[in-house]
Amino acid sequence: MPLVTTKEMFEKAYAGGYAIGAFNVNNMEIVQGITEAAKELNAPLILQVSKGARAYANHTYLIKLVEAAVIETGLPIALHLDHGSSFELCKSCIDGGFTSVMIDASSKPFEENIALTRQVVEYAHDHGVVVEAELGTLAGIEDEVNVSAEDSSYTRPDDVQEFVSRTGCDSLAIAIGTSHGAYKFKPGTKPQLRLDILEEVEKCLPGFPIVLHGSSSVPQEFVRIINENGGNMPGAIGVPEDQLREAARKAVCKINIDSDLRLAMTASIRKYFNEHPDHFDPRQYLGPAREAIKEMVKHKIVDVLGCDGKA
Repeated sequence: MPLVTTKEMFEKAYAGGYAIGAFNVNNMEIVQGITEAAKELNAPLILQVSKGARAYANHTYLIKLVEAAVIETGLPIALHLDHGSSFELCKSCIDGGFTSVMIDASSKPFEENIALTRQVVEYAHDHGVVVEAELGTLAGIEDEVNVSAEDSSYTRPDDVQEFVSRTGCDSLAIAIGTSHGAYKFKPGTKPQLRLDILEEVEKCLPGFPIVLHGSSSVPQEFVRIINENGGNMPGAIGVPEDQLREAARKAVCKINIDSDLRLAMTASIRKYFNEHPDHFDPRQYLGPAREAIKEMVKHKIVDVLGCDGKA
């Protein structure tokens, strides 16, 4: 089976009341942990690559790792560019074999966002590739995306129909209270997704796939392990998983997960070296890290996304 686009995935997800996990990948162990989990649970997958991951691991290496995952699992897998910042970057990924790209012009004025998104859509559709766009801005940090809480803004439901109609985008990322990175909400607060905004967007765009970025839950178990083994992470809580599951039952068809994978991997490696300070074989510490990612992904597929058995 070749790499696929997200079109059929999202149609099934919308009708079935579940979401597809879009997991960020940076190296072989992360790809393996994610795809092994999905294979065991027969779940469809989106593997996504940021600009930073592409610079770190090299476009060709990442493509071949994902192609290997398709061969090993037989699953429908889409390869997606996360937070494409320019037409040139999106074009390079489209020309290089990606089946889906995101153009993130959400920080630009409305008309500029439309113009750049439309430019990417026209090129992508001519090459059989689908496009995700974004309206509204999420707070937090992820690679080169850095938005302060003061500069973040919820998506305006009144804008979405015009935006989708004029750009021709295939899915839309909206801002309803999620946040990039691990440092989300202070302990003692009660984060609440604006599901009312999601419902208004759904009324304006019936049947149209919606995307949530910044959806990591920041498991406190991993924060504790990291801090007990030489780390110094400040306390933070993430997006409540029950609220994400509710969003997946509505119009949300794609939920991005990155920070939780990094936390699982880092906690495993820190714990391993604390217990085995004299070991130096990468296989000895990357093997357990891969397993930690696998268990995290299985949890997300079953308890948050609800896409197990849907491949």
